[in-house]
Parts: sequence; C-alpha cells; structure tokens
Amino acid sequence: MQNDIVSQNEEIISVGELNRSAKYLLENNFSNISVLGEISNLAKPSSGHIYFTLKDEDGAIRCAMFKNQNLKLNFSPENGDQCVLKGQVSLYAPRGDYQLIVKSIQPAGAGNLMQQFEALKKKLDQEGLFNLDEKFQIPESPKHIGIITSLSTAALQDIISTVKRRAPSMQISVSDASVQGDNAHVSIIAAMERILEFNKKTESSPIDLVVFARGGGSIEDLWCFNNEELAREIYNYPIPTISGVGHEIDFTICDFVSDIRMPTPTAAAELFTEFNYQLQDKFIEYKMKLESVLNKKIDELKNLLLQNQSKLKNPITKLREISQRLDNADLRLQQNQKLIIANYNNKINLLIGNINNFNPEKRLQDLSDKVNSLNEFLQRGISSNVKNIKNQLIKLHKNLEILSPLSILDRGYAILTNKTGAAIKSTKEVSKGESLRARLSEGSLDLDVKNKNE
Repeated sequence: MQNDIVSQNEEIISVGELNRSAKYLLENNFSNISVLGEISNLAKPSSGHIYFTLKDEDGAIRCAMFKNQNLKLNFSPENGDQCVLKGQVSLYAPRGDYQLIVKSIQPAGAGNLMQQFEALKKKLDQEGLFNLDEKFQIPESPKHIGIITSLSTAALQDIISTVKRRAPSMQISVSDASVQGDNAHVSIIAAMERILEFNKKTESSPIDLVVFARGGGSIEDLWCFNNEELAREIYNYPIPTISGVGHEIDFTICDFVSDIRMPTPTAAAELFTEFNYQLQDKFIEYKMKLESVLNKKIDELKNLLLQNQSKLKNPITKLREISQRLDNADLRLQQNQKLIIANYNNKINLLIGNINNFNPEKRLQDLSDKVNSLNEFLQRGISSNVKNIKNQLIKLHKNLEILSPLSILDRGYAILTNKTGAAIKSTKEVSKGESLRARLSEGSLDLDVKNKNE
C-alpha cells in the first residue's frame, strides 16, 4: 500500500493560517525598524495613501504609508529619492505579500542627524534634564514676556499680532538671536544672557517668562535647537521658558528641556495671553450687561412719560419739560455709565491684585477653622442625641415599673400561688386544707386554707 503524503499525526493548516502566523512573527520581531533605500514605483491615489517600492542593490520591499501618517511629512517624496524609512514589517494575508508599513520618511541626508538627535535625547533624558518634577510652573498672568528669535522671522510677527488681539496691555521685549545656522545656538545663549542682565538692572517690570520662537522647517533648519550646550543652558535657566519652535510635527531638544512645549509660536502666544484674554471677555460681558440695564431703565422712563401724558394740564409744554429732563437724565445716565464702567475696571484690577496676592496659608487656615467648627457642631449634636436617648430610656423604665406586677405588691397586694407555683385567680382553684404561698412586696408567707367563701 502506498504511503500517505502526510502522516496521521502531522498537523495540517490552511494557507490563511500560515499567512497569519507569518504576519504575527514579522510584526512582533520587526515592529519598529529604520531602513535605508531608494524610492521607486511611487503611487499617490486619491485616498491619500502612498504606495511605493524601497530598493537597493541587494533587494526590494513593497511599502505603504497611510494618510494619517503622510500628512505629517514636511517634504514630498519622489521616485529616485534616497530616504530613511521608519516603520513596521507586516504581511498582507489575503495575498501573502511581504511589506513595510511606513510611519515616517526622512531624506537620507537627514538620517545621520536623526541618529544624533535620538542619541542626545536619550543622553539628556537619562541625566534628568527632561524631568517634569523639576520644571517651572508657567505664570498664569505674566506681565513682561521675553521673546528670543530673529527680528526678521514671521514667528515674531505672529506672536505680536496674537498679543495685540488678546492682551494689548501686555509688555513684550525681543532679544534678537539667529535661529538658523551652525553657530545659531551661541546667538540664542547670548540672547538668554541679555535677558538676565536686563532683569538685574530693572526692578519695576522684570521679564517673568521667556519664549523661544521660530517657524517650521527641515531638521537641518531647526538643528541649532538640538544643541547640547543650549539644552543645558535652558535647563539651568532661572526664568520659566516656553518652546514655540517649528510646527506641530517638528520636535527639538529645546522642546523637551523647556518648561513647556507648544506646537507653534502662535500657540505659545495664546497660552501666555489666555488669562488676560479671559479678563477682557469678562469685561465686555459686564459692559454689555450694564448697557442693557441702563437701556431698560431709559425705556421704562419713556413709557412712564407716555402713560402720564393724558394727565397733563398743558401736554405740549409739560412734554417738552419732561423731554428735556429726560435728555438730561439720559446724559447723566451716560456719565454714570462711564463711572460704573470705570468702577468695574477698578474692581477687575483689584481682583487681579487679589489673585496675585492670594495666600495659600490663609486659605488653608480658613479651611482648618471650618473643619474645627464642623467638628464642634458634630460633638454638640452627638451629645444632644445621647441626652435625648437617655431621657427616653428613663421614661420607658418608669413606664415598665408602673406596669410591673412588683409595683402592685408595693401597694399592699399579694400574689397567691399553689405548690406548683401557679397563680391563684379564683377560690374554685383551691381546696380546703390546701397549702398556699403568698408573695408580698418583701418576702412571702406559707398559708393553709381553712374556709372558702365562694
């Protein structure tokens, strides 16, 4: 008999199961790799995904970069480009196609820079320069902002326009620095030192927040913000810092070592102007409410005038007088409106002062006094409840004493029982000569029945 191709004990799997197993092995062993090669057969369908082949002298692999990832690209890849791809090896199970799912693409020239970036990032992270616990708290309402950037950058104009729109009274000073080039980090450090020197010389309005600002660009354009010396200067800087460098997809060492990172210079400006912007909105709200109240009062006066018009002896003359008085009242109301608005401005400024002068220790003391007061109230309540319960128990005890048979004995009565201890309720229950016991309030008597009176 001819032998079977597959023995009885050998497991048989389907093609789909084989592909799924291969997919699992590939994705778990090559989950985050970087590959260098040349792009070819590039396809950009309307779906927004990108499909191409990455090749070199020794081989080729199909690649797919989906829309949510390629939207982050800061350049447009083309056929023939030498690039470094970062992604995950996978397998398309229905066809058994081996492919690379791409997460990011960098021109090959930037590949070494990325390696340097990752190495420096890892080093500084291990030293604790990115530790969140050591970062300054960004002031809620900074009064004087120091901007470190080039005077010619669009980022500076974006910040200025944002401040004018959201917090026009906020003071801004620019410390000019080169933000691109081989020695740009030296210029940035010098700008930081100038701000410190300024604060030493002034007492009225020192700079209380520093912002690093620059627009987006390639990794080469932003490389000065990946300098180790600059990173250490920012880490040791005595003033809170915001990094507003690049676009949302751009990251630099400056982002990680600063006290907070914002995706764009405009976003940085929106952050430090937020408190003032909210106050401005509140002021506008109060102003609108006040105008509404005043207009309503004027309308009420006008309606009252119209209602009483028929009662006037000389309607035309009286109407003119009242109209003039109304105009005068309107003028006074307008003047009062300005005074009230000014008072609201003073109150808002006072509130700002109170917020700045807020004392956490006093708040904690107030809360402690409140807890003590509540504790005393609780103790008084418990004592009162215990007293009430005690009085109720005394009352119940007295009632029980009144109902008790023993209290009846105290009034001179006795309880007769036979020799079994059963109580005698009628003469029919005893016989002549029978021995009985009479229980008194104090002690008992043994009795013999001589006569029965029924």
